[in-house]
Amino acid sequence: MQRVNGPVFDARPRETGFTLLELLVAMVIAGVLIGIVSLSIGGFDRSLRFEAERLSQLLVLAREEAQVRGAPIRFEADDERYGFFVWRERRWQPVLDDRDLRERNWEQPTRLRVERADGRREIEFGRDQIDAPFVLHLSRGDTSAAIVANGLGAFEVR
Repeated sequence: MQRVNGPVFDARPRETGFTLLELLVAMVIAGVLIGIVSLSIGGFDRSLRFEAERLSQLLVLAREEAQVRGAPIRFEADDERYGFFVWRERRWQPVLDDRDLRERNWEQPTRLRVERADGRREIEFGRDQIDAPFVLHLSRGDTSAAIVANGLGAFEVR
């Protein structure tokens, strides 16, 4: 160090740049902003995906319930609602004793299309461990999701 009349000056050059802490703070702020933007952009798509995931879990439950009860359970839906029905007293009746399998309204009008190898539209679960494979297509406007059932109890949302 050299002393000149007045303040003390350091002869080494001063390092410039960002500290690690400053970089981390900037990355956290950027991450929060990206998260907010992605949530606001993808809300509609995520809503249908959530609905498909929930329906997939309800189909798993209905399949298991049909095996436990020893009575077939059918899934029925239209553009505004869906529900599960059990074969009782020689007719299809709504499942009233299980609140998970109750009738539900879609969040928004939803189109539904069933694709099965045998061409039938109904989705029924019986006492058997093996069911007919199917694909359940859900759509709202430009957004779509599919529930793929392999017939052995596995349901996958795509």
